[in-house]
Amino acid sequence: MAKVGMIGAGSWGIALAKLLYNNGNDITVWSALEDEIRMLQTEREHKDKLPGVALPEEMIFTTDLEATMKNKDILVLAVPSPFVRSTAARMKEFLRKGQIIVNVAKGIEEKTLTTLSGVIEDELPDADVAVLSGPSHAEEVGRQIPTTIVVGARSKETAEYIQNLFMSEVFRVYTSPDVLGIEIGAALKNVVALAAGIADGLGYGDNTKAALITRGINEIARLGMTMGGKFETFYGLSGVGDLIVTCASQHSRNRKAGMLIGQGYSMDEAMKEVKMVVEGVHSAKAAIALAKKYEVDMPIVEQVNAILFDGQPADQAVKELMLRDKKIEIIDGAWN
Repeated sequence: MAKVGMIGAGSWGIALAKLLYNNGNDITVWSALEDEIRMLQTEREHKDKLPGVALPEEMIFTTDLEATMKNKDILVLAVPSPFVRSTAARMKEFLRKGQIIVNVAKGIEEKTLTTLSGVIEDELPDADVAVLSGPSHAEEVGRQIPTTIVVGARSKETAEYIQNLFMSEVFRVYTSPDVLGIEIGAALKNVVALAAGIADGLGYGDNTKAALITRGINEIARLGMTMGGKFETFYGLSGVGDLIVTCASQHSRNRKAGMLIGQGYSMDEAMKEVKMVVEGVHSAKAAIALAKKYEVDMPIVEQVNAILFDGQPADQAVKELMLRDKKIEIIDGAWN
């Protein structure tokens, strides 16, 4: 049995806390929100974000960050991406050297263009930082629906420790040394999912969705490999796997926000309607900035930014994509 500190009590944090408890571990869950902790303590269920998932009496819920971190074998950082740096800074006072921290949020910091593991390492240089990612909606993990995911870490030993901790008959975990590639895939798929949702909101069909997924993973891989990620990562769980589920699922907050925008909502109105952090909105500016920095063509990401921040009508953005200059799909291919 491991002692686990879950830092963040949103839908994903609660789903993973339940999973780890079912695996026989001792779980303490922290949130900065007193009302959220009181609800979890009294209801033993996250009524707002993960209804129907019963939480055991043995699971501890607290606003005491020190108690959540003290004497823990592993910490799971499950706060939304905009709050990763500020939360990591709060953790510094209580962190022991070499502490394993598994980040499960997805995004890129807009101001610094840094991946979230890089943000955590900036604030907590003594930590052993890993990432957990893949096609894994909290709503399904909480209900113990079979799910497969990948853990990326700097060392094989850390990756295998986390793999053993999370692995179960309903949660299969692969390991990878490509932390950068995993994080780029995880962050940028949310931007493409916004585009997929916008297409749904406009009333387009399966052909359009398939095009966005296929060309979207091409954009993500092009940038990620230029930055140093591995080809296999982008066509694995945290790349095409996560992209498919986020573009197609009823649970996807990014797809839902995009759908509302396609139906005529403003970005702010859509985010309020979703009632949870829409990671793709926060990653979109970072994605286009990275594209410019590394001189990578990313037309889908470019049009999502134009819709979100420049007032581009959604239907016009689709026309812009369809009427781009003619291209060849297989660049290195040879005609007979």
